[in-house]
Formats: sequence, structure tokens, C-alpha cells
Amino acid sequence: MSGDGIPDIKTDGTGLRVTIVAGSWHEEISNGLLEGARRALIESNVEFTEIRVPGSFELPVVCKAALESGADAVVALGVIIRGGTPHFEYVSDAATSGLTQVSVLTGKPVGFGVLTLDDEQQGLDRAGLPGSKEDKGAEAAQAAVATAVILRDLAALAR
Repeated sequence: MSGDGIPDIKTDGTGLRVTIVAGSWHEEISNGLLEGARRALIESNVEFTEIRVPGSFELPVVCKAALESGADAVVALGVIIRGGTPHFEYVSDAATSGLTQVSVLTGKPVGFGVLTLDDEQQGLDRAGLPGSKEDKGAEAAQAAVATAVILRDLAALAR
């Protein structure tokens, strides 16, 4: 399982503002990811808001807008399940490349919680639901907060 060896990156993010941007496809899995992100952000003491978008393709533009509107970090959550056409590859690449560009262009972290799956069971195993082996929503939120704290500390050193 890909979660083997995960680091403990729980961080106190007091003073940070984070926006969760979550796709709406595959509701049970996406709601599990969203709940995991909420829990992690509450544990990190950050102020957060949530925005739902139609799907993973829309994540980059809305994440960029949230960061440009003052969020210190975003948590991007989405579910893309392989089908019988190349659509999976196009959407997965667009979401991944787009979110990477958003982070680099804004200089702010994007917690990557976009699941690219071969089947629904893989998503259920990673969604942080009862019986899930992993909680990718929480992991994405923890990574976003930890990175935002690092960037805040680096900015303080530059002063």
C-alpha cells in the first residue's frame, strides 16, 4: 500500500488561512476525503473555508483564485477513476499539472489530495472512511499546513 512509511507531519498552523477545494464526482469517496481534511485542519488550529467544484479538472483555476484571494494554502481534493477511454489520462494530467503550476506561480502550497484510481475500491481504501486503510484527505491537509508553516518561517528569516 502506498501509505507505508508516511511521515508524521502534524503541525500547528495557528494564524494560517486554508481553503479546501473539493471535486464533486464520486460522492462517497470525495466526502470521505473532505471529512479527513477538515479533521486535520481543525487539529492544526487553522482557519479554513470550503469550496465545492464540479470535478477535478476545475481544481487548478479555483485553487489559484483562492490563493490569490488571501488563502495561505489550499487543499485540492478530487477523485478520478479510470474508465475505458483516454479521458482518465487527460483529466489526471490536467489536474496534476495545473495544481503544480498554481503552487509554483503563487508561491503557496497546494495540498494534493487528488486520487487517480483504477477502480472505486481503491478510493474507498484511501478516503479515510470507516474501514479505510489510508486517509488521503487528512494527509493532503497536513502537507499543506506543514509547507505553509515552512514558507512563513522562511519569510520571517528574510526580514
